[in-house]
Amino acid sequence: MTINQIIFANIFTLLLIFLVYKHTGFKKIKYCYCMFFTKKYWTNYNTVEFLSWAAKAIIIVPGLIFGVSLWWLFFLTLLTSLSLIWASNKKLLPTLVGFNTIWVWISCMVLSQHLIK
Repeated sequence: MTINQIIFANIFTLLLIFLVYKHTGFKKIKYCYCMFFTKKYWTNYNTVEFLSWAAKAIIIVPGLIFGVSLWWLFFLTLLTSLSLIWASNKKLLPTLVGFNTIWVWISCMVLSQHLIK
């Protein structure tokens, strides 16, 4: 990636995340992330959900590192990740918000590689 692509992707990521977090509410987002540090959060269901997200990351990230990807699908991951953060207004889970925040960044990085030459 060029320095311009990296700068663009990071600025675009920060803008999109700011807008979605603002719409959701910064206090709600902070509370959501703080749930990771409470024993009450780590129920069987939430632990399984967290492990599921981690497994996806372990499978997907090496594909990104070694360049095995269909870059146009990152439009879909960008939209679905932003949508899932927004949709979490009803059920703010740190795994949902955090993982989809990371996917917004990953999507912006990959798309900027292909769209900015």
